[in-house]
Formats: sequence, C-alpha cells, structure tokens
Amino acid sequence: MGLTSWYEAKIMPRLITCACSQGQVMKRRAAIVPRARGDVFELGCGGGINHAFYDAAAITSYAGIDPHAGLLDDARSAARSKGWPADLRQGRGEAIPFADASFDCVVCTFTLCSVDDAPAVMREMRRVLRPGGTVLFLEHGRAPDAGVRRWQQRIEPVWSRLAGGCHLTRPIASALEGSGFAVESLGAGYTPKAPRFAGWMEWGIAHKRA
Repeated sequence: MGLTSWYEAKIMPRLITCACSQGQVMKRRAAIVPRARGDVFELGCGGGINHAFYDAAAITSYAGIDPHAGLLDDARSAARSKGWPADLRQGRGEAIPFADASFDCVVCTFTLCSVDDAPAVMREMRRVLRPGGTVLFLEHGRAPDAGVRRWQQRIEPVWSRLAGGCHLTRPIASALEGSGFAVESLGAGYTPKAPRFAGWMEWGIAHKRA
C-alpha cells in the first residue's frame, strides 16, 4: 500500500470523523436528525455519528450507504449499540442501491461536499423518495461573503486532496432547489471557532416536489 492509499484508507476517514463530531457540529446534528420519520435512508452513514440522534420510536426502518468499508463497520457497530436493525451497504450516492420510492426520508449530513457528482446524487435522492418525501440536510458549502468565497476557491484544490474529495465551494440549498426540491431552511451561518472558509453551514428540510 502506497503512502497516498494508506492515508486515504487509514488516516483521512478518522480525521473527517473527528472534524464532523465537534461540539457545535453535534449541536446542529441534534437539531436536524431527530426529525427523521418512517422509512429512513442515510446517505454517507459511515462512522455512525448520527445514530445517537435518531428517534427510534419514529422510524419504521433504517438503511444507509457509505463508500468507505472501515467507516461502514463503525456505522454497523453504532447500530448494534443502539439496538436497532440497519441495512447498511457499501455504495455511492450517484447510484443508490435501493428501488424507486423506497423511503419517506433521506438524511444527508456533511456528505454532498465530497460526492463526485452532486447533481446526480440529488437526482438519486429524489428517485428513492416517495411522493411527499423529505431530505433532512446539514451541510457546509459556499459562503455568502465574497471575501470568504475567494479564500474557499484558493484553498479548495489542496483541501480536497487532503479531505477525501471535500469541496468548499458547492452551493447547498440552491442546488437542492434546482434538483426538484422545495427547501425549508432551518438555519444557516458560520460555525463558531471554525475557520470561515470551512465554517459556512446550512441545514433544513428539502421537500420532494410532485
């Protein structure tokens, strides 16, 4: 295993899990994840961080995918600790391995930044949702301030290589709107104590349009 492969397999996923489980981030997870209802699918479920926030009494079934085998093992362990069945598969958001209209709710936290083809992933989320289904999202992305955006553009090439393909400049709510969802914003802002170039967050509910 070369140095790059070793870093991507062993170090990078742990760094991302650590960054995505800091105090302010966990507060925002606690504001969005418990809203999940019915048959739930989680995109990018690796690490199992969200399991602590799901209301099991409100969920009929739970499934998820992640491309990283090691993080998927952590997610399975988190599901066992919670004591609920979970259909967790290795896969990518551009080709979600579930049938059309399988779910009432998709949960997507800190995932759209790192997928290869964000518009394709949003189309797939829409495909697996039933009529009236929702996407609960919490994502970081393109900042509204021009000065911060310039720094995001400068830093992104190096950042993306170090952070598993993570992009700093992707729009969130507007991209969901353009992919057939009506977005209900629950909040947006810079994360306290985080670098502003990486700290812009948006969270809310995206309703599948007919």
